Amino acid sequence: MATLRRLREVPRHLLVCEKSNFGHDKSRHRHLVETHYHNYRVSLLIPECGILSKELKEVVMKTGPYYFVKDLPLHELITHEFINTFVKKGSCYALTYNTNIDEDNTVALLPNGKLILSLDKDTYEETGLQGRPSQYSGRKVMKFIVSIDLMDLASNLDSKKYGRVSWSFKEKKPLKFDFLLAWHQTGAEESVMMSHFSDYGIQERQPDVVLGMVAELRCPVLRSGQLGGEPGAACGARELLDWLGAVFSHTELNNEPNNFISTYCCPQPSTVVAKAYLCTITGFILPEKIHLLLEQLRHYFDEPKLASWVTLSVQGFADSPVSWRENEHSFGKGGEHLYNFVIFSNQDYWLQMAVGADDDCPP
Repeated sequence: MATLRRLREVPRHLLVCEKSNFGHDKSRHRHLVETHYHNYRVSLLIPECGILSKELKEVVMKTGPYYFVKDLPLHELITHEFINTFVKKGSCYALTYNTNIDEDNTVALLPNGKLILSLDKDTYEETGLQGRPSQYSGRKVMKFIVSIDLMDLASNLDSKKYGRVSWSFKEKKPLKFDFLLAWHQTGAEESVMMSHFSDYGIQERQPDVVLGMVAELRCPVLRSGQLGGEPGAACGARELLDWLGAVFSHTELNNEPNNFISTYCCPQPSTVVAKAYLCTITGFILPEKIHLLLEQLRHYFDEPKLASWVTLSVQGFADSPVSWRENEHSFGKGGEHLYNFVIFSNQDYWLQMAVGADDDCPP
């Protein structure tokens, strides 16, 4: 009965909302984007817009490429060639594909050169590496986290430390995974990664982009200075986030009595816009690309517009071993780690960050 009760519970989450301005010296917008490493989906909502500008569409269509490598031995990510070519130059990202963070061994490479391994108890003991118990383990530790600094490792390839890690990955406990990989370096040839992993049947992929328009969309009334909303005058950040989730899920929001799927409707006060543009990008999307999108949306209001705000929403991979920075992440009941920008015409913005209730609070 206790298990049944838990299944019926609505998953809890932590939500942090803050307000700032892009022009402020202490604005955190760039840092928050850059430290949310493994992004699965980016969604844009632009009220009172029927077509994307040429500049914004160009950025949207250039959010790739990324790469898929099947059965890649883990030791390939600690070789001298890989570290010198990708980790030390630019920003390199990697994430195991089709692995469940709560059940399977998972690996992530961060752009700061940290290789994060989330290992089950048996695998951890077989590797012989030093780590720490997962913060989600409970009384009986079944998961361990190993963090390897590739920059430090590569500084002395003749060291005992490098020899131990290399021996572990090559001989003691060889591990193979399907990986998503991406690399960002200004001016670099995109074919470099294809060439480096050519022996493993690497595939280049492009994010899936879906563009569309919604007619007669009822939108919440927002005021940049009222993050918490004001009864009868403006909606708050939390209400907006719930509504955005419904819009991006293409949920009917009319609350008609014969709608047995959803009774949710737009929070009040609200207004109907003649048209709104929706854009969804799905793939392995780098923070650098998301920052370019955010910059384009900042300049959306350089010319007068009917709308006073637009939004950019980003969802992280549910089974990534980290959320922001090196904060440990677990799937729990939903696996969410996401953020949303509401960009106003006066360059104010709201930032909403959410993770599961068991994760550390967003930064």
